[in-house]
Amino acid sequence: MKLQGAMVAIVTPLRDGELDLASLRELVEWQIREGTDGIVPCGTTGEGVTLTPRERADVIRTCVEVARGRVKIIAGAGSNATAEAVEGVKLAKQLGADAALVVTPYYNKPTQEGLYRHYMKIWDSVGFPVVAYNVPSRTSVDMMPETVERLARAGAITGIKEATASMDRQVQLVERCGRDAISYLSGDDFTVLPYIACGGHGVISVIGNVAPRAMKELVVAAVRGDHAAALAKQVAMAELNRVMFIETNPGPVKAAVALLGKAGPEIRLPLWQVSDASLARIRDAMVRFGLVVAA
Repeated sequence: MKLQGAMVAIVTPLRDGELDLASLRELVEWQIREGTDGIVPCGTTGEGVTLTPRERADVIRTCVEVARGRVKIIAGAGSNATAEAVEGVKLAKQLGADAALVVTPYYNKPTQEGLYRHYMKIWDSVGFPVVAYNVPSRTSVDMMPETVERLARAGAITGIKEATASMDRQVQLVERCGRDAISYLSGDDFTVLPYIACGGHGVISVIGNVAPRAMKELVVAAVRGDHAAALAKQVAMAELNRVMFIETNPGPVKAAVALLGKAGPEIRLPLWQVSDASLARIRDAMVRFGLVVAA
């Protein structure tokens, strides 16, 4: 399976503590109209770790039903318990997703051998396409290129979402695994151009929640090798990228989605809605980018 292009780590709309599936349906449909190539529900941005199993199923099912095969659905299914991750990937398969996004186990701090066996257990148990998600800033564990190579050679992963912002790391992955052995997807919006220039195939984006067409245009320019156009788009997006992480993700992007009028800003504890000062900076950046009109 080839996973590529501009994909969005979609937010999970909430209203009064419950899922707002009506808003989620509208968001997915809007993303498809704007040119997004894939929807990634129940990831970090989708607050997957604070959704109940039933809620995760409802979110994934809704995305699959709205997409109707028009774009890929990569369902968040990771856990720091291997047995739970296996069940999450089974659920993604049962609900009709195209692949599962499986983060490296957080808090446990497994060794490289433990990481290898974690993903191999999932593959042996489910036999479903898995995109490994390496985000050391969140998990306190870094899956090294040699481990990715072992998993790729075993056929246990179909791709990796790499969120280290290291181009040297990406070059090492291509060196060890080959240019097209697996899908290489950036997990950092501010590195889309250099990541693709170093052999990446696309991005799983946060900013795509509010500027999906701009992100798609950036990815298309980078993939076709039009570096001047891609750089101009990457630079134009720089301030917006920064404010999306002014506080812990997904607080800022949920605030931005609310400013667009597409869903509420509600977020689950232990995270909380952004401060008034942060909200003002987010609004200003969106005004300058042309997403909202100045008050």
